[in-house]
Amino acid sequence: MRVIAGQYRSRPLRTMRGMDLRPTADRLRETLFDVLTAGNPAALENTVWFDLYAGSGAVGIEALSRSAKLVYFVESSPKAAELIRENLRSLNIHSGFQIIKMDAVRALRVLETQGATGDFFFLDPPYRMTEKYAETLQRLGESQILRSTSVVIAEHELRFDPGEAFGVLLRYRKLEQGDAALSFYRPI
Repeated sequence: MRVIAGQYRSRPLRTMRGMDLRPTADRLRETLFDVLTAGNPAALENTVWFDLYAGSGAVGIEALSRSAKLVYFVESSPKAAELIRENLRSLNIHSGFQIIKMDAVRALRVLETQGATGDFFFLDPPYRMTEKYAETLQRLGESQILRSTSVVIAEHELRFDPGEAFGVLLRYRKLEQGDAALSFYRPI
């Protein structure tokens, strides 16, 4: 696994073995960022990201590599949170992020009370935890943490559909690649 583009391009990232930590594949991550930048590499500059169920932190690190201003890495597993810290350290990234060790829905509530808002929200819970998709998307769709221009992206198994609408969130695109898919939502 590696950083795809930007300041840390081609630098390796560590991961852990096990089905619960399934990093977003390099090819899918590249597709995700190609869609979000749409040929404009500067589109992600100074943006705020929420990498929910962050795992190795690959998506949030990719955002930092592409000039995001701030990434909230939300991960409930202490081992995975430490892995994110190690990956950031290996790239000499010492600022522009917060690692939050708690459940994603709880973290969203806490951050909302602190006045946090974001441009991009990426969620990728372990595929077997299908209930986490609806729970997290519903929380986002009912919260003040979204901006009117926010984009929420859910990575999921191709055979699983997380749903079309959650509160103010409406799916506007579904991208399929191999056995995975990305569902893109925005506030209506």
